[in-house]
Amino acid sequence: MPEFSDSTIHIVAGLLLPIWKRLPNESTRVYRLQTDGGERIIGRRVSPAWAANAVTTGATSLTPEQAFTALMDGTTILDLADGLQLRRARVMNAQRLELTGFTEAMRDRLRTYGLFSEIISWKLRFFVPADAAGPGVLAKVLDTYPVARISEREAA
Repeated sequence: MPEFSDSTIHIVAGLLLPIWKRLPNESTRVYRLQTDGGERIIGRRVSPAWAANAVTTGATSLTPEQAFTALMDGTTILDLADGLQLRRARVMNAQRLELTGFTEAMRDRLRTYGLFSEIISWKLRFFVPADAAGPGVLAKVLDTYPVARISEREAA
């Protein structure tokens, strides 16, 4: 066996607690490393694909107004932190921006932000207003649950 081996790994380091839920679940092991230059690094190992996606997502961040316009066009799906997803849906013959993936504990907070809810087919659904108030409500949601990924789909 050789005494040393070289390999490349991708580490997310720094203040991790605010973004811990956005890190992938594939490996929760924390690494402590020391470089040849003496720099010490503590962080979580991530896959190269996750690291590449995280870099491109940050480069394509949207303002709330841009996000609202893209969602209303029907060609964009926003995956948010904590498993939330925003997309345009046709409900009751109207185009609406629907928020899915919310939990029981999020309900009151979402109503406080300005989202409205309806029970349709015995299921509670949340919607962002599609009028002039929509970008402001969306800004509050994106402040708490930042965009994790931007996906595109064909207009429905």
